[in-house]
Amino acid sequence: MPSSATGAATEAPRRRPGLLLALLAFAQLIISIDYNIVYVALPEIGDGLGFSAQTLQWVISAYAVAFGGFLLLGGRACDLWGPRRIFILGLSLYGVSSLLGGLAADPWVLVAARAVQGIGGAFLFPATLTLVSTKFTEGKERNRAFAVWGTAGGSGMILGSLLGGVLTEAFGWESVFFVNVPLAVLAILFAFPLIAPDALGGSRRTFDLAGALTSTVGTTSVVFALVQGPESGWGSGLIIGAFVLGVALLAAFLVIEKRSSDPLMPLRLFRNRNLSTGAAVTFFYMATFGTLLYFLTVYFQGVHGYSALETGLAFLVPMVAISIGAQTAGRLATKYGLRSIMIVSLVVGFVGTVIVGLTLATDGSYLALIPGMVVMGLGQGAGYTLMFGAATVGVDPMEQGIASGWASTTQQIGGAVGLAILVAIANSGLGGLQGEALRAATNDGLRTAVLIAAGGIALTALVALGLQKPRKERAVAQGGAAARAADEPQTAQV
Repeated sequence: MPSSATGAATEAPRRRPGLLLALLAFAQLIISIDYNIVYVALPEIGDGLGFSAQTLQWVISAYAVAFGGFLLLGGRACDLWGPRRIFILGLSLYGVSSLLGGLAADPWVLVAARAVQGIGGAFLFPATLTLVSTKFTEGKERNRAFAVWGTAGGSGMILGSLLGGVLTEAFGWESVFFVNVPLAVLAILFAFPLIAPDALGGSRRTFDLAGALTSTVGTTSVVFALVQGPESGWGSGLIIGAFVLGVALLAAFLVIEKRSSDPLMPLRLFRNRNLSTGAAVTFFYMATFGTLLYFLTVYFQGVHGYSALETGLAFLVPMVAISIGAQTAGRLATKYGLRSIMIVSLVVGFVGTVIVGLTLATDGSYLALIPGMVVMGLGQGAGYTLMFGAATVGVDPMEQGIASGWASTTQQIGGAVGLAILVAIANSGLGGLQGEALRAATNDGLRTAVLIAAGGIALTALVALGLQKPRKERAVAQGGAAARAADEPQTAQV
């Protein structure tokens, strides 16, 4: 018999599934846009607020460190207090911090605002993912929901670059922060009527304070070391100290969770093969696919001298491809299973990334890049749509939040690790070069980094083989009705 929480969880989508899905996709679009919208505005931000070359990176890093560090806490908060409450809290943090960021007149005020934005994202992202996982029925309906959600996430990253270029040129760098305020307010207003109130059941839950502190500070320290390492030097005392502190706190976190009666992150969840494999896939996906936007931006601006607006427009082609890939993957996953289509999407993405890498040239044209970007975008959009859905299959509805938070944490750490390694490789031969020699060396470094990322995508496809295969129903041969009856009590197929 379903619990009251489960009943409430399914009530809203039966009334208005389309509007609810549109809201969740809109929230995911906000997160994805904000992740990249600041990139093309960085030169103007540096000039306007007086950032030095060394401190300007913290406009990006403060967001990434806070986002990655607070994801587990945000995920567990969804389970304890309900995804609707955390969804609204995350949007509120986004709106307030964006307003403060746009009004900032001091560099470190902007950095602090970006950190609060990251915390807002760390609450909003797992809340949105939890709502998609729990408000839509497993199978075709949920696959479709993840397709729409994934389209918003994948295309939003590209749209952020385009929007950032347009707003910066038209209204100044402040506009890339102010634009979030009405978006967040609009999403909050629609959240109240569209998302059913949280029904947490009658059981009393405790808050694992020790686990929350060790996981949050530990993850933040590790992400900080990964983000700041290329700038400060991997052998510096600051980076070594942050990394050692982070590892020690995460080790303490595991001990605390093992002994806790109501842990922040129940370690038994790691016995869920799909969660463990799905988290590994999200790590490698972001370490490879997640870095390509950065390298293409450097290629367009550093090698070919594109403006911020021209760079944004150049991403329209992969944005369309990502959207098509995301929508197609949802339908195919319903027919053939998440596991099969996840692997196919990674193989397609591998082929496209290799083509892009081989096409990068100092005398190359934008038209020559289009075939590779289209194939790459199809695989990228499909993979982004499916990897989170695969990671949360078979997890109890009351623990979807922490499972989503864990998958999201591996996503953030994977992106930081991949970018740090590949940027170091791409920049390894640039010392002392100027003019045309620097331009040629930059192109060679970018090509090497992109091809290595392609190899990582192939590795990700091998990791995805660990996802559980669909169960073969013995009742299929007995007819459609009997097969459907046999399917109902089983856990989701991947």
